[in-house]
Amino acid sequence: MVPRRPRRAPGSPERDRYVFRDGRGPNGDEPPNNWPSVFGGRGWTRVTEADGTPGQWYLHIFDVTQPDLNWDNPEVREELEDVLRFWCDRGVDGFRVDVAHGLVKEEGLPDWHGAVGLYDEVVTEAGPEPGSDTSVLDHNAAGRAPMWDQDGVHEVYRSWRKVLDSYGEPDRILCAEAWVTPEERLARYVRADEMHQAFNFEFLETPWHAGELAAVIESSLRSNDAVGAPTTWVLSNHDVVRHASRLGLDQSLPRPNGIAADDPQPDAGLGLRRARAATALMLALPGGAYVYQGEELGLPEHTTMPHDARQDPTHHHTKGEVVGRDGCRVPMPWTSDGPSLGFGPGDHPWLPQPEAYAALAVDRQEGVEGSTLELYRTLLHLRRELGLGRGSLAWDALTGGEVVAYRNAADDGAQQVLVVTNTGAEPVALPEGEVLVASGPLEGAALPGDTTVWLRVAGA
Repeated sequence: MVPRRPRRAPGSPERDRYVFRDGRGPNGDEPPNNWPSVFGGRGWTRVTEADGTPGQWYLHIFDVTQPDLNWDNPEVREELEDVLRFWCDRGVDGFRVDVAHGLVKEEGLPDWHGAVGLYDEVVTEAGPEPGSDTSVLDHNAAGRAPMWDQDGVHEVYRSWRKVLDSYGEPDRILCAEAWVTPEERLARYVRADEMHQAFNFEFLETPWHAGELAAVIESSLRSNDAVGAPTTWVLSNHDVVRHASRLGLDQSLPRPNGIAADDPQPDAGLGLRRARAATALMLALPGGAYVYQGEELGLPEHTTMPHDARQDPTHHHTKGEVVGRDGCRVPMPWTSDGPSLGFGPGDHPWLPQPEAYAALAVDRQEGVEGSTLELYRTLLHLRRELGLGRGSLAWDALTGGEVVAYRNAADDGAQQVLVVTNTGAEPVALPEGEVLVASGPLEGAALPGDTTVWLRVAGA
């Protein structure tokens, strides 16, 4: 449904499937509003009409080849419902909905002078051409951006849920990629007649600080409990710096959108220790959890990728001002040698792999005690065996200072799993209990810094 510089006349049924508007100014030479693209530059492109004259403008909040659909058009809604049926008829388990909060726009498409960045990118006011010198948007503007999280989006997802529910057992699920705050707004996407899951990006964004981690876990569970839905935890994905590198940066600074060779580099050892501990903290929480490809190997961000190898449109449209997301999208290594480290038959995958990936390949970690791959396997096995995803959380008295500690009653409550995470540098004493798994070596009865342990303890 992507227009190739549409030739249909203004007002035609075909053009109405997208967001077309007349331009502003005496000759329509200015875009309909001031919205920029998330990828840099303006969010509107003007088409050339069939007679060769400059015509209307179409909206593309992302790339110029990704025009926004007009969700007020019944044909659009019917078409997408048909797409869902097409795949459900072929047995798919569900759908991850990209930018789930961005379908519907505020009526009238008003100008907006606040932030529009989706992944904390440095997004600038739309200028004459993508990547041109522009002024930074006012990030203190009040209110909700008119292109994100509009109430009308929920009607769309209620209709999609009806389509999926019509197939009966087994359930097909909808998972929202929705960068929405606060948690109460995000929870609206997982009400009983809408999505089944929504990635918890507030948790992903939280720095390595015990108090902040405990607070976001508490508020997330409370918000989702209010609508009767589980929380869906996540630490890495294809849009953010991998957490094995992100947690090795200065935690008092905002999360960067990509890391270049001339940027401050993560502490690789510290980042991996914290990443393993953060994963162990996450995988014992009740609710759903997602693992991004390669994080089970402890893969770091590719921080020294040559700029001419980068493909993220954000990097190109901002002329490198925003590094972009390529560093977390590098193909994962399966073998420590061979073409593309076992990913494919060619020597040069679509993004180059850093030298560090060879030592982290699957064949270097499989069956190796203490490796990150085996840690993930143990955590996931215990999570399923003990029913932790279906359990419940109660804070333990150890929580405080640089410690996060909670109990998951799991299936029957007679035995509980006590999870203790030490985000500080000094060891902390542990209570008695059977050690099920630890993200790193323990020091006798003490938990070292940047480490998480699961203990089996008696129920209350």
